[in-house]
Amino acid sequence: MLRRPLSLVAILLAFVLTAAACGAGSDDDDSSADDTEPSEQSDDTATDDTATDDTAADDEGDAASGEVVIGLTAEPANLDFTTTDGAAIPQALLDNVYEGLVALDPSGEIVPRLATDWEVSDDRLTYTFTLAEGVTFSDGAELTAEDVKFSIERVQTDWEIAIAAGMEIVESVEVVSPTEVSVTLAEPSNSWLFAMTSRIGAIFSQTGVDDLANTAIGTGPYEVAEWNPGDSLVLAARDDYWGEAPDIETVTLRYFEDATALNNALLSEGIDVIAGVQATESLDQFTDDDRFQLIEGTTNGELVLSLNNGRAPFDDPLVRQAVISAIDRQALLDVVYSGLGVPIGSMVPPTDPWYEDLTGVWPYDPARAEELLAEAGVEDLSLTFDVPQLPYAVNASQVIQSQLGEVGIDVELETLEFPAVWLEQVFSGHDYDMSIIAHVEPRDIGTFGNPDYYWGYDNAEVQALLAAADTAPEDEYVAQMQQVASTLAEDVAAGFLFVLPNLIVAETDIEGLPENAVGEALQLRELSRS
Repeated sequence: MLRRPLSLVAILLAFVLTAAACGAGSDDDDSSADDTEPSEQSDDTATDDTATDDTAADDEGDAASGEVVIGLTAEPANLDFTTTDGAAIPQALLDNVYEGLVALDPSGEIVPRLATDWEVSDDRLTYTFTLAEGVTFSDGAELTAEDVKFSIERVQTDWEIAIAAGMEIVESVEVVSPTEVSVTLAEPSNSWLFAMTSRIGAIFSQTGVDDLANTAIGTGPYEVAEWNPGDSLVLAARDDYWGEAPDIETVTLRYFEDATALNNALLSEGIDVIAGVQATESLDQFTDDDRFQLIEGTTNGELVLSLNNGRAPFDDPLVRQAVISAIDRQALLDVVYSGLGVPIGSMVPPTDPWYEDLTGVWPYDPARAEELLAEAGVEDLSLTFDVPQLPYAVNASQVIQSQLGEVGIDVELETLEFPAVWLEQVFSGHDYDMSIIAHVEPRDIGTFGNPDYYWGYDNAEVQALLAAADTAPEDEYVAQMQQVASTLAEDVAAGFLFVLPNLIVAETDIEGLPENAVGEALQLRELSRS
């Protein structure tokens, strides 16, 4: 047997997550809507109503030593990430309430969680996991290998979101002993173990799945103490947690409708942390105040200009190429995120092993954009730009509208309520010309291998390349994924713009906040106050 190290450099989720974090939802029209954003993960409207932050200040006051209040803009629609897409639910619950066999550390490496160890057979088909002992769910039930088998098989039968396809490669799950389980794949996969760090790897109690939308029963260091839709989610540290107990007794995730209210809540001491700063132009008010610290890292959240390949004019690659040639990525980044972040030319953030700087494939060149439009035989092009009501998206859309106007493309902006309307119309309904959102799921390049995904991108070559890369020998994997990324860049499958920064502002006595957001979870287990 080939011993798999306890820490493994993260590898692709080949099919990968729906635009959930991308702010996207399930392709199923009847799926509940959720939110997405960088922790991103990314999100919200731009009103100037300060009533919300005043209320937060009155409600919370000064946080006690055993409590941390974190402000966010991406609110969960419910507590069930098995049927509801979007980034907000796993951001709050994954690794905090629900744990998997493996997890991602802040550097993007796969590390043990409920599994203390695992082995991979020489043919790369069978993974045998040894479970930690003494693990209990928050309802008191003991974790066994039967729960692992139940959870993996349930992804294949009961989950209703697109990311569940990451478990289709599993052929069988066998209970070897109460603390050992083996998973056999239909074919070798470079992506499956990484997929197990996402929400599809969450382990559920066999008796705890009857009301997932309202009740979360997991093995994690926290349990849901209070869920106030439209306002907050309160997590309480478990007294009986099997691992190292967290230092913070209560973590309250408080949700705000806009970035201004969020900022004001921190300034007025209504919250202790802003996780994922949306209004970067306001950072000076925090960096100039010795009450606060700024934590600056990176995310895997790619800001993408979605071009509907499934209908004209974007079924013509010349038009897609013209649009990206008309966009000045750096100028866009300067306006939307004060120059923070990294321009990209394909669906690959710099933290992925196969990253290459592909911004030079289609650099900013307005004259070339006009030539491409003429070559395509397109005149007086008018487009509707459906924009989710999120601060970064609204700001970016205005810059893009101006830049496209300079090459003769008329763009009409339509702002859509997020998440409900955007998810229904754009993501599920595929009814749009252009849109824009941050796709925050890790290793989500695989979405371009799914012709039913909301980009409408149906490229047999890319589908074949992704499939070949996933089963390739491990030493050939990176090179093959680079070929996928290059093909997407050349074809302009979408308008790849930049990777969002991870910007956290917090009171100076708070420690243990994650510098980088490279997975779905906002990991809270390391939080403490000095």
